[in-house]
Amino acid sequence: MPLAASLPAPTILDRYMVAELGGPFTFGLSAFTLIFAATDILAISRLVAEEHAPLASAIEYFLWQLPQIVITVVPMAMLLGVLLALQRLSGESEITALKAGGIGLVRAVAPLLIVGLGVSFVALALQEGVVPYANDRATFLREDVIKHVGPFGGGSHTVTTGLPGGAKQVTFFGGYEAATQTLLDVTVITYDAHNQPQVIVFADRARYQIPTWTFIDAKEYRINKDGTTTYTEAPDQQIDIGEKPSQIQQTIANKNREEMSRAEVREVLTSGQLSPQEMRAFQTSYEEKLARPFASFVFTLIAVPFGLRAPRGGGSTGLGFGLAVAIVFVYFVIASVVSAVTTSLPGGFLISTVGAWAPNLLFSIIGAWLVRRAARS
Repeated sequence: MPLAASLPAPTILDRYMVAELGGPFTFGLSAFTLIFAATDILAISRLVAEEHAPLASAIEYFLWQLPQIVITVVPMAMLLGVLLALQRLSGESEITALKAGGIGLVRAVAPLLIVGLGVSFVALALQEGVVPYANDRATFLREDVIKHVGPFGGGSHTVTTGLPGGAKQVTFFGGYEAATQTLLDVTVITYDAHNQPQVIVFADRARYQIPTWTFIDAKEYRINKDGTTTYTEAPDQQIDIGEKPSQIQQTIANKNREEMSRAEVREVLTSGQLSPQEMRAFQTSYEEKLARPFASFVFTLIAVPFGLRAPRGGGSTGLGFGLAVAIVFVYFVIASVVSAVTTSLPGGFLISTVGAWAPNLLFSIIGAWLVRRAARS
């Protein structure tokens, strides 16, 4: 039997509750996005006024930053939306009428909880699929189009392990042109399992052409077993250095791991280039990037009992907004403290997982207890 056929059809109550959530959620999403984007809007004005950036490029730069802001504020919008929706229903005695009609509180708010869970999965998909690309585009616009930085200064390197026979490959480069996705002054050294150099490749430029890097006018020195060296030249030699342009740009621009996707964090974790302290920090971020999108469901759950307390004398929107800010503040303070403690503790993924999910678990327990208490009253 198809899954769709086995699921119960939404009732009039389900559609009514979701419709009640739509307006407040949209208001909350707009309000919180504007608050978080205020700093970026001021930064755009400075780019145009002080650095003479093209207005169109500055606006595009701002738009590419929006996905990162949206996934941050979506849980807050769900919290405010549920608070305002239930405050209105409770204030007009509609919740009381539902109870009098034999519909329990949990059944009445179930559509809101389902929406909160669905929004969590949407936020996770945006975080992994849309945000990394948007951040890459924003970085490119800021560094190349707006600030005209050109090649990033300062040399850097990447390490590729797990090659056949236990070999590894180290790639050094002096700069990176974001506009053309080109590495500058590149040197690639391949080592055998005994850490002895086998092949050395030099090139002034290496351009990324899907799916790998093309070294232009490459010069290759191959060290033979008898100690002699074989020299060859190749106009266009393809070499996989283990990283894509977005990862190169993250490394050189010192990109914050908060702006990386979970998949990108995992690639850094498996690169073998992290110190123990950095490893713990990236492990914590890796788990937090799975846990944080589900704050939408957690906030929906904890908003239900608070939303049932209808304010007297009006002012529900202002009270709901203030309450939402207070709950969000407490949640993120706890999350920040737990994250800092988790990062400082020795241990593997188990400690990181517990630390990442602890705020969600704590608020879920409190919310479930308050909902059960409200259902009995």
